[in-house]
Amino acid sequence: MSKKLKNIGLVSGLTVVSRVLGLVRDQLSAAVFGISALNSAFITAFSLPNLFRRLLGEGALTAAFVPTLQDELHENDRAGAFRLLSQVASWLALVTGGLVVLGMLFFSQAHRMGRHDDKWVLAADLTVFLFPYLALVCMAAAFSAALNVLERFLEPALSPIWLNLAMILCLGGAGLSFAETAEGRMAWLCTGVLIGGVLQMVVPAGVLMREGWRPRLDFTLTPRVKMIALLMVPGLFGTAIYQINILVSRLLAFSLNDSAASVLFYANRLTELPIGVFAIAVATVVYPMLAKHAAQGNQDLMAKDYQKGLRLIMIINVPAAVGLALLGEPIIRVLFERGAFTAADTQMMAPLLILFAVGMPFFSVSSLSTRAFYALKDTATPVKLAGVSFLFNLGLSLALMYRIGVAGLVIASVVSIVVQTLLMQRLLTKRLPALTFGPLWKSLAKVLLAALLMGGVVGGGWEFLSSNYAGGMKVDLVALAALIPLGAGLYGLCLWGLRIEGREDITAFFAHRRNR
Repeated sequence: MSKKLKNIGLVSGLTVVSRVLGLVRDQLSAAVFGISALNSAFITAFSLPNLFRRLLGEGALTAAFVPTLQDELHENDRAGAFRLLSQVASWLALVTGGLVVLGMLFFSQAHRMGRHDDKWVLAADLTVFLFPYLALVCMAAAFSAALNVLERFLEPALSPIWLNLAMILCLGGAGLSFAETAEGRMAWLCTGVLIGGVLQMVVPAGVLMREGWRPRLDFTLTPRVKMIALLMVPGLFGTAIYQINILVSRLLAFSLNDSAASVLFYANRLTELPIGVFAIAVATVVYPMLAKHAAQGNQDLMAKDYQKGLRLIMIINVPAAVGLALLGEPIIRVLFERGAFTAADTQMMAPLLILFAVGMPFFSVSSLSTRAFYALKDTATPVKLAGVSFLFNLGLSLALMYRIGVAGLVIASVVSIVVQTLLMQRLLTKRLPALTFGPLWKSLAKVLLAALLMGGVVGGGWEFLSSNYAGGMKVDLVALAALIPLGAGLYGLCLWGLRIEGREDITAFFAHRRNR
């Protein structure tokens, strides 16, 4: 367990760096472009290569590739695993390269496809610019998945850092220095995306080569390659539904007004910080272990690791959601309110952040539950659940968006993920009773009680400061600097006093670090 916590700590630490850099990137783009139509067009355009990245890279392929590669490694050692990696990489390069060519040809014809608003044509032009990122990041995802199977978590965790650094340097350095128009700066931002994609692919490939992999084109359709393809088919539909959920929400927001897609994106990004820092880190480290236990037929160890992963996710993400909901407005002001991002934009974004925070714990739990199904090589059930989620999201979005605006899109998104998470855990328990949530109810009660006490102190403190002191940004900074550590400390003491389950693992981890 100490080794798992060490790996989780490594991935979490690097994810913190990545998310901070991502936040700097978002702050920079918000300051340069605000919530303008140009920025909304970029967000919409970037969603398309990300859709296929999730489908072919981090989604269905990784879900099918990791357990199959784990089996190959178990049976034929590294030689077999590297051979399978070359076969998968060859087919992936062929498929994604073809998609890039077709996508660029299609979107380059936007000017000829009838009469459209200028912002839709702009989004199509930016999509042409960004589409090669699809192939680069899909290859990167395959290489990172292979490294995770080899229990190399450092380099995959660095992957998003390269993208964020490239985008920051291109926009904040070259863009602001050499471009005189907003469109010119946007071109530099898109260039940063492509440079980041190259780095994301090259770095893990180089590490695999040092581990002994010798890349070569190999289009042999071995039984395991066919197995990956068969496992990917239902996974493609499931991941597609989830990603189309996101894409549809952004397209609907883009159709509402020029600013809706931007403000929706920035609010969602703030909730992704705690999700990415810990929940995804836990899922990344635990997933290969779940796949290993499933391959060995050890259900007890699989259930033990799954429940420990869920407990760690809840311990972090529940209080993070409470804190974001209570301190959303000062957080937005401190992080974004400068340059082209105005006080009116803050007021528009704050309620959306509260709504997104409600769904945070459910999304975090869902990320691990989905991987539990994948470890069992069951990609069909997540497809069905994603379909239910999509119907909820689409139906509620259309019903609410014209009545309450972009907030309706957020409500629809949150309701859909809550429904999906509850159904997923129920069906997972039905598939494998050992993975029941039952042993975690006691831990959840302690987490909720500690988070409630923390929320009372933090919320009361913010109400006092905002009501009695009118200092704008200074009050916001003082409030965040004081209330966040106070809340975190109080929450930790409450959990320790309540004797939260699993604390001995955390104690052992820090004792191991001290001894080293």
